[in-house]
Amino acid sequence: MRDFDLKRFFLAAFLAVGLIGCAAAPVQDGDLTEDELAEFEDVNDPIEGFNRAVFQINLLIDKVILRPISAAYGELPDGLRDTVRNFLRNLRTPVILANNLLQGDWEGAQNTTGRFIVNTSIGLGGLIDIADHEGKGIPFRDEDFGQTLAVWGAGEGPYLMLPLLGPSNVRDTAGIVVDYFLDPFNWWERNSDDGTATTIVWSRRIMEAIDSRSRNYQTLEDLEETSLDFYAAVRSLYRQQRENMILNQDVDVDINKNEDFDFDIDDGGDSAQSAQLDFEIDDVIEPTVAPPAD
Repeated sequence: MRDFDLKRFFLAAFLAVGLIGCAAAPVQDGDLTEDELAEFEDVNDPIEGFNRAVFQINLLIDKVILRPISAAYGELPDGLRDTVRNFLRNLRTPVILANNLLQGDWEGAQNTTGRFIVNTSIGLGGLIDIADHEGKGIPFRDEDFGQTLAVWGAGEGPYLMLPLLGPSNVRDTAGIVVDYFLDPFNWWERNSDDGTATTIVWSRRIMEAIDSRSRNYQTLEDLEETSLDFYAAVRSLYRQQRENMILNQDVDVDINKNEDFDFDIDDGGDSAQSAQLDFEIDDVIEPTVAPPAD
């Protein structure tokens, strides 16, 4: 790694970790009722005004660019889209395996390695998910460094709405930075003078976003139509998704426990960056990334 890159990496990590405990009520505790203070702490969104502004910008970009492309992509045969997702998931194996090991999840590491060997060889480079065997074999399980930090006991920190990337929190944002450096494709791009590497890496990122957004297209449309506060609903969805991912549970979440509808979120093999609602939902951006995606 170049010296400048190393400094930038540690600076980003330091700032992210330092922000974890920075959430504070906008007014003195004595000016809030007990219920109001409890609600503020539960929401954990101290810069909500700024986050809402970023959310509106992300929505505009989504409606103008990502949504129409994803809608068109969704018209392709399911088999073709599944092949794309299988391939993208297989490429993410090094990041998932590294986080399996960092979490001390030896069974998960064994499953991740087994899936990669089987799908890369028999599954034609990962185009076919042979290992899953139609839900009867080894299922895909995404992992990212945001989940690793949670396993290590780090709190989620304040809720954040990242430009382009979408819902996150301080812990998951730090995870995005670390996962970037865990991905060998990024190292290849950074150390290659050939534009081919950059083209491949960015094509992969774009396809992850399109695939994730496409698979959650109707869920987001329904959520926007039925929510009194779309921003708050997305925030709730992201938190529940991430909690389920950390607990290695299926990413099926109830958007609002006080309402009578559930939304099944397809994590698409993406993580927090990808996890996230796409803008992100998946494994938002393989998030991806993700999701569960505080």
